This record gives sequence, C-alpha cells and structure tokens, in this order.
Amino acid sequence: MVKNSAEALQAIGKQDFDGLYICAVSEESPNSESTRSIIENVAVFDLLPEGIAILDNEKNILSANKRLTHWFNNPNMVGLNFYAALNNPNIIGSEPSPLTTSAARNQPCRATLEVDGAFFRLSVVPVVDPNQTCTHLIASLVDCSESVIQRQKLEALHQAGAELADLRPEEIYEMDVEHRIELLKENILHYTKDLLKFDVVEIRLLEADTGLLTPLLSVGIDSTRAKQPLYASQSDNGVTGFVAATGKSYTCEDTTNDPLYEVGLIGAKSSLTVPLIYHDEVIGSFNVESPKVCAFSESDLQFVESFARDIAVALNTLELLSAEKTNSTMQSVEAIHSAVALPIDEILNDTVLAIDLIEGQDSKVKARLQDILKNAREIKQVIQKVGSQLASENEVPAAVEREYRPKLKEKRILVIDAEEAVRTSAHNLLEPYGCIVETAHEGKEAILMVRNSDQSTYDAIIADIRLPDIGGYELLMQLKEIVEEPPLILMTGFGYDPGHSIVKARQAGLRANAVLFKPFRLDQLLETLESTVESTPIAPN
Repeated sequence: MVKNSAEALQAIGKQDFDGLYICAVSEESPNSESTRSIIENVAVFDLLPEGIAILDNEKNILSANKRLTHWFNNPNMVGLNFYAALNNPNIIGSEPSPLTTSAARNQPCRATLEVDGAFFRLSVVPVVDPNQTCTHLIASLVDCSESVIQRQKLEALHQAGAELADLRPEEIYEMDVEHRIELLKENILHYTKDLLKFDVVEIRLLEADTGLLTPLLSVGIDSTRAKQPLYASQSDNGVTGFVAATGKSYTCEDTTNDPLYEVGLIGAKSSLTVPLIYHDEVIGSFNVESPKVCAFSESDLQFVESFARDIAVALNTLELLSAEKTNSTMQSVEAIHSAVALPIDEILNDTVLAIDLIEGQDSKVKARLQDILKNAREIKQVIQKVGSQLASENEVPAAVEREYRPKLKEKRILVIDAEEAVRTSAHNLLEPYGCIVETAHEGKEAILMVRNSDQSTYDAIIADIRLPDIGGYELLMQLKEIVEEPPLILMTGFGYDPGHSIVKARQAGLRANAVLFKPFRLDQLLETLESTVESTPIAPN
C-alpha cells in the first residue's frame, strides 16, 4: 500500500508485483498526469493481465503493453489505428462503434471483438480533462475465446438437438418407425462427430420393466462389448449400468484404475457417460470414449449432458409419433370393425333363418348358405386379427394399455338381446380382450346360431332374461337339447323375475354365479365370463 504515484514507481522498481490497484480515494485522481504516468510505465503496464492500449482522439495507439502486442503478434503497434493494429476485427454486439461512442458520451463502453477465430471482450474508458473533454481512451482486452466458443457450441448443440427429430409432415407420412429411428441415429452420430468431436459413441435405451439397457447406437465400440447385455445396476454392469441406475453422470479419468469401467473401445483410456433423462426419469445412457487419459473436461461434460437432454426429447418425440400412428391405425381398425360388426351379425341371423326354412329341401342351397355363414365369420375375425397384431407389434404406453385377460382370448361369445345398444356394447366391450362376439335379437335366432356353429358351440352365451319370443328358463331348456351343459349367463334387472326364470333355471342346471344384475360393471362381466369359459365346451349334439 502506497500513498501516491511516486511511491508506487519506487516500489515497482524494487520488486515484482502481480497486479496494480489504483484507488479512487487516494491522494491523486485516477485521471491525473502522475497516475497516467504509472499506467504508461512499461513495468506496470506489463503487470496487467489484460491487453492495454492508450489511444488519442484519432483512435491511434499511443502506448500498448506486451500482452496486447503478443496476442496480435505486432510489437510495433504505436502510431497505428487501434482496429488496424488488431487486424480489423469484427465487432459483435449492439454497439457497432465502441471507441467513438465512449469518446462522444464520456462514458465507458463495451463490445466483443472477433479476430481470426479468437474472441476478446473490449472495455473502453475515456480520460476526461476538467472541461469534460475526452483527451485519451484506455482500451483493455480480455481473451474470452473459451467462454464465447463454449456458448456458441452450446447454441449449436441446442439447434442440433432441435433438429434431431424435426420431421416434415410428408416425411412422417412416408417413413415408418424404423426409418425414423435410423434417421435419428444418423443425426446423433453426425452431430456427435462434427460438434462434439467424439468418434466413439454408444447409446443404450432402458427397458423400465426389466432394467435391461438395449443398444440403440454403437460406433467404435468393440462388437462383443456392444452386444453384451447390461442392466441398470450400481454394480457388475460397468459405468453404463451405474449411470442408468443412479441418474448421475460419470467421468472415468483412467480406465486402468477405475473399478466400474468395462472394456468398450479397444485401447480406451478414459470415458464420459451421462444419463438420458426425460421428465426426471432415466430412459437410457449416452457414452463416449477416448484413447487418451483424462481426455474429458468439465466443458465436455456440460456439452454431452446438454446434448443428451436433446436426445432424450427426440427419442420421446419419436415414441409419441409411433404411439399416435399406432393409436390412429387401431382406431381406424376399430371403427371399421364397429361399422361391420352388427351388419355381419344380421347376415348371420338371416342366413341361419334361411337354412331353417329350407331344411330338408335343397342341400346345394343349404351348403351355399353355410358358406355364407363361414365367410361372414371369417371377415369379422380377419378385422379383429389385424387389430390384435397392431396391438402386439406396436408398443402401447403402460398407462393406457388394456388389462390382459388370457382366459378370454379367442373365446366365442353369443350375446342375445333385443336392444341394438346392448348388442353394440357387447362387441365394443368384449372384443378388445380377444373375444369373438356374435349377437342375436331373440331366442329362436340364438338357437339356430348354436345349431349352425361351424366350430364347437359357444364358450359363453349371454341372454337377457326376457327376450321378445322366449324367457331365460325356456331358452336354457331349448339349449340343453343341443348342448348338454349350455354355458348360459342370464342378465336381469334387480328384483325383476316375474316368471321365476332364474329360480327355475338354477334348478334345471344353470351354472353357479351365472346371473348378471343390471346395471353391472365391466369387471363383473369379465369375471363372470372367465368363470364360465373355464369349463370345457361340449360339441353340439
């Protein structure tokens, strides 16, 4: 600590200092001639970490320190125009003329200069005389290349991330899911190499139910290692398994001394692995490797983590597109099936009635009518099979996936009710569980449907207790003439059984728990059906 410039110069002459601080409340003004003499003193000038130049009113350099001349490889800057001495830099920012603005306004001004790929933060301070006239400018430069390049790289990565799954409508229409995934993989690899400068990349996706990390992209990784099954676990599954299990990034500085590391790149000396996270859930891992020890910096970690977030968003976008396409396709199939279900049932009903009318008269016509029955049933089954294949081939989100009822798959159900709404609901409610549903309006149609079934009889027959032509008990008795133990389920409103059909039916062999009281819930219907279809169906007599 010294009191004035004279003491400062004396101290500088005796020993080296790392910096110089001029206090505004010292005995001398920072703009005084003695203070400027300190700044202009070469010894002090060269102590400063910035590149410093003192300029006249014409923006010509009066003095420059060694750091400035070294940065721009020009020891003879004095007398040159400031910008010319700096190789005519590009001025970046909202202030296009920082020197002129500072001198005109008698205020400090800042800007960023770009010179041959390097970046400097320019600060200009005016030296003002008592008349408030700018006599000199002090320009200081700080090398900010690393921070600017890092920011530009992050912006480029963000733009790249936004483009990862950015597909035009015509591309979505033309490309299936597999092609979109391949395009995403190509984009990820392209940006990883061009922006991150990494040639060894591995991306794995996490299966939430099993914890298995399935390879999505593997470049430069040993082929045997790339195929090795890994699980999200903090031990025995390498760095990848640890990162997927903890959701934390992991930098392996030296692979030879890291207990978690397992061989990826042959000869790899370091690696960087980050989780792919979407909505706070780990959905996979992103790994890069290098043949050099300690090859990855904090900046690399920041870049990879930023890019990994964009990859996770892109993967989720593709999943949404896939789910939306699957949903749209399945809705189309269901709409077609709903539109044809009852009309085909009408064909079945009319055909069995026609067969009954010509019974014993014309065998050829009967055979043709039976072909109609068979073809009509096959049409429904083909449509239903397409929907089932779509559901199995395309992943449906767990939150909306229908409960699996294996006991009902491919079970043949006949529903008898006079109300069209009930018959329509039977198709809509039961077919998504794999049931093959047919309907009839009345008891006579139902009996004929059972007689003309092209396979063993129905696995379950659901009938309203009061049909237009027959009651529930009478239906059971007529069915017993065809099937020894009819799998009949009766539906009735609470308290409605004027003919005591349920009591009579139970006495005649109606199965236990084979009555549904309206209104009943879907789960009650499904449980009753499961209980009924478990019995082995018996072929018609």
